[in-house]
Amino acid sequence: MLCVVWGSTYLAIRIGVTEFPPALFAGVRFLIAGGLLLGAARLLGRRLPARRRDWVTNAVVGCLLLFCGNGLVVWAEQFTPSGVAAIFVVTVTLWLALFDAVIPGSAARPTWRQVAGLFVGFGGTLLLVDADLGALREADWRGPLALTTAAAAWALGSVFSTRRPSEASPEINSALQMLTGGVLLTVLGFLLGEVGQVHWSPRGAGALAYLIVFGSLVGYSSYVYVLRHMAPAVVGTYSYVNTVVAVLLGWAILAEPITRRTVAAMAVVLGSVAWVRRASRRPVAPAKSPSAAR
Repeated sequence: MLCVVWGSTYLAIRIGVTEFPPALFAGVRFLIAGGLLLGAARLLGRRLPARRRDWVTNAVVGCLLLFCGNGLVVWAEQFTPSGVAAIFVVTVTLWLALFDAVIPGSAARPTWRQVAGLFVGFGGTLLLVDADLGALREADWRGPLALTTAAAAWALGSVFSTRRPSEASPEINSALQMLTGGVLLTVLGFLLGEVGQVHWSPRGAGALAYLIVFGSLVGYSSYVYVLRHMAPAVVGTYSYVNTVVAVLLGWAILAEPITRRTVAAMAVVLGSVAWVRRASRRPVAPAKSPSAAR
């Protein structure tokens, strides 16, 4: 779900920001998706968090992942080419490995084989979007800066959620995080005066509906679930595959050509994902007690 579904959402975001102002577009998306998911979860008997700690965790994660991470991506796609955006967003995998290694609480540290695999995958992504590397030097600085910050915020929020697991169900956690991000983005949109810039159209409404159903209810809920069951460095490899999916969709829907270099780059990217998945992680040695130290 993460690799295929999220690989298609960049197109929907690009379409959406041509019809709606960015903060309200993203905010309305998460408010609707979060409300629908929360209602469905409650009907299925899922309970709201009983601990204050879980409410705080979901609020922080929602702020980092959706308000900062996704919000900045939506804002940047107003004036950043999709190929350039892919280069920066895929670095979330490297940020995940970094934060997972330096933030206390990990049961294992990434090995040199995993780190090497991450850089090989990043190199494959650069090869895949090589035609857009020239645009990277000429791009509006706001886009690269926003996308770099978005990738770091997304990775930080992801690692934070693994360090403070919630006792609530994944559906409840996803809904509360989406509602947090939706409220913050919508308030920001009102403060920026975006209400007067909204122009409803079938094209924009279709993009919004697609992101609500597939980007949020399916994709984001899957991400929250996967974070509970896999190491952050491994989870982040979805962003590499997203780039491959985007290329294939461009070929299938927009008749964009696939060259030998494209095939080679996709093989490198997918190979790096398999490498990282298979590479064992190094367990963290337990801290010695004061008595043992003496």
